Amino acid sequence: MFNSPIRKAALAAALAAVASAAWAANPGASLGRAATPAEIHAWNIDVRPDFKGLPDGKGTVAEGTKLWEAKCASCHGDFADSNAVFPPLVGAFQATKEEMKTGWVSRLANPSEGIGTSMERLSTLSTLFDYIHRAMPWTAPDTLTWDETYSLVDYLLNLSNIVPANFVLTRQNVQQVQDQLPNRNGMTWNHGMWPGGKVVLPSGKVLGNGGIPDVHAVECMKNCAPKPAVASSIPDYAMNTWGNLQDQYRQWGPIRGQVTLSKAELEKAAAAKQAAASDPNAKVISLLKQHGCIACHAMGANKVVGPGYAEVAKKYAGKQTEVAELTQRIIKGGSGTWGSIPMPPQSISEGDAKMIATWLVDGAKQ
Repeated sequence: MFNSPIRKAALAAALAAVASAAWAANPGASLGRAATPAEIHAWNIDVRPDFKGLPDGKGTVAEGTKLWEAKCASCHGDFADSNAVFPPLVGAFQATKEEMKTGWVSRLANPSEGIGTSMERLSTLSTLFDYIHRAMPWTAPDTLTWDETYSLVDYLLNLSNIVPANFVLTRQNVQQVQDQLPNRNGMTWNHGMWPGGKVVLPSGKVLGNGGIPDVHAVECMKNCAPKPAVASSIPDYAMNTWGNLQDQYRQWGPIRGQVTLSKAELEKAAAAKQAAASDPNAKVISLLKQHGCIACHAMGANKVVGPGYAEVAKKYAGKQTEVAELTQRIIKGGSGTWGSIPMPPQSISEGDAKMIATWLVDGAKQ
């Protein structure tokens, strides 16, 4: 995927090389410029299994607990064991002394015992750092500082009984923690997917096999058979049942989703967007799409993840005194009013949240 920082940096370098070659062939051509070190650094934020890319930082379990409750618990539960929105990160599993010694959670090889939780399967601590810092929180990815990331990783390690409650996680002791992961040897390392051949980790483990390809397919450029066929797809009549699919994807990452609106509907949507500047209802609907709200809430009464807006409007119809409370619920999230599945906090201004709350109380007109 092109949101991989390594591939982004590689792409930037490749484009710079192409531009340089083109300039050498035709010095008069204007094909941009090479990326500056600062620009490459901004893209190159990945953390590798040998911890290259992980900057200095410090985190505590106590600080991680506060951050978790504020930014993570609504989706993952107070103790990362919720299965309501996403699979549990932490479970009741206790690694045996033998498993801690060998670094291989043997029960994961038995399908009858389940696939385990994320922390039980974790083989590289760098994965936690990289994913949390780059993609979390769900509603505001890439907003955590590195110290906050260290604290959240420390909190998850403590919940998994890998480090004690008073453990301070730093750049200097991450390898020590890596060497304690119960499933640290549960990953296949001898493959050719790692660029640049073999990489020797600080632990002495060798990552990669020298660049030998994992797949040995032969290119087929003509007379190819059998002809590829689409096995399944969304039928035309159902393509737009829940609205435009593109509006239901997060606005981060390479995938934007398929546009499922017809040309006439696209023109209508463009006109509605233009009218949003003067039409309060159109402006609210634009806000809902902008913040990805319709990914969980249908515009009608149908339930998707949460209740449809028509259903919410029915509950709060005319209750102007509820606007302030609804505004805070939109901002802070919560659960209980419409079931056990929580709504995460939203990165939205109080003014926009109040506009949506007022729209709901006034009947959610479209």
